[in-house]
Amino acid sequence: MLEEFDYDLPREKIAQEPVFPRDECKLLVLKCDGIEHRIFKEILEYLNEGDALVLNDSRVIKARIYGRKETGGKIELLLIQKKGEYYECLVGGKVREGTKFYVGGYEGKIISKQGGRCLVELPIGIDEWERLGRMPTPPYIKKEIGDDEWYQTVYARKKGSIAAPTAGLHFTEELLKKIERKGVDIVYITLHVGLATFLPVRIEQNKMEKEYFYVSEEAAEKINNAAGVIAVGTTVMRALESSSHNGIVKPMHGYTDIFIRPGYKFQSPVKAMVTNFHMPKSSPLLLVSAFAGRNRIMKAYEEALKRDYRFLSFGDAMLISKCSD
Repeated sequence: MLEEFDYDLPREKIAQEPVFPRDECKLLVLKCDGIEHRIFKEILEYLNEGDALVLNDSRVIKARIYGRKETGGKIELLLIQKKGEYYECLVGGKVREGTKFYVGGYEGKIISKQGGRCLVELPIGIDEWERLGRMPTPPYIKKEIGDDEWYQTVYARKKGSIAAPTAGLHFTEELLKKIERKGVDIVYITLHVGLATFLPVRIEQNKMEKEYFYVSEEAAEKINNAAGVIAVGTTVMRALESSSHNGIVKPMHGYTDIFIRPGYKFQSPVKAMVTNFHMPKSSPLLLVSAFAGRNRIMKAYEEALKRDYRFLSFGDAMLISKCSD
């Protein structure tokens, strides 16, 4: 089944940097009766007074740090989470339990190892980790980013993600003000993007790696009272689906391992979503296919490739309407 979500993505179609201004990128509008090609700032025309635009306000931390092993070899650590007195990390480079390494003058040690995931002892706090660290941009972005803010949304507030909620990267402060002036309620929820982003999908799996989310009472109320709900990104969709039942959003926080794929029955009141163009056979591609239908999505991707849209994190955007079955 996973092969049904494969497609040929030429390397030159993968965006290596954002468009500036951010809201000048392309926008493919996937409507129930066809496709329109617009500029992202024109999303304003598809939003109506009384709608709620739901954004993920998580902020990316500088989760990737580099060091040297005791033997002199390189080591790369990608922070997943704090676990008691240790850090859980994805580790690049050959290591074993007991391996010592050095980062910024600090000595660290591999406490335990399971595949590429390790428990790491390193005598620094999270603020020092960020001082030593770099932005964890995806491996397909080969170009050094010119500014760390390239990989943050303009409304990022709550630190905790190890990858950006990239659908939100297209919004500028000016565009958000115009949206508000139109009478659209901008609602913030949180989902800290975690390891699920980096792991390959197995279609037989029923769950994903757990990620923390938070939907406040105020956010739930605004969403439930909205004329129409537009989710910005697959992270927002996962948070809302984790806190909804029969079209009603409940205030909630905790960890979600929800895996949304074709056949999933949606529970939230979302009528449309903003998203990027995703990697072949990836969990975000399965989610948007569940929302819009596989055939609609794959036809839209085919047209986007023909029209030279830019793909993945720094690429162009889609606005997808949910259609009746």
